[in-house]
Amino acid sequence: QVIVTKTNLKGHITYANEVFQSISSLTEQECIGAPHNLIRHPDMPRCIFKLLWETLQEGREMFAYIVNRQQMVIITGSTPISPQLHYSGKVIGYHSNRRRSDRQTVRQHIEPLYAKLRAEERRHESPKQAMVASTQMLRAELARRGLEYDEFVCTLGQINNRILAG
Repeated sequence: QVIVTKTNLKGHITYANEVFQSISSLTEQECIGAPHNLIRHPDMPRCIFKLLWETLQEGREMFAYIVNRQQMVIITGSTPISPQLHYSGKVIGYHSNRRRSDRQTVRQHIEPLYAKLRAEERRHESPKQAMVASTQMLRAELARRGLEYDEFVCTLGQINNRILAG
């Protein structure tokens, strides 16, 4: 099943399909106008959202593993989080289609990375310092692998496809 949401420029939900509503245990009335982060899992590293918003505000799409309160989902290669454009080319909102992730891929590759990032964020009293430190840690880890974050996610998607193909 595909989880679909649309938000305005500030991240408030303007559309949520029935799958999203069911997974989040929210009604349409509770979703519309609410900040999308209302389903954010507390174990989700904040630096991933920082990277996500920076990328979207540059007008680029973003591939990311996102943890919500109910389950881990992946934004698949064919349907990333994307800026929604007005016919004039101006960004007017964001659109996301997501699918549930392969648990084995998540356990092996995402959970260890996100655990390191969360631990780094917890080491700092100031939320701002925590964000800076975990962002630096994420960038260093990605540099070590020679990848951008969305390339890392797409690489894991290829691993996932090989697992599913058997």
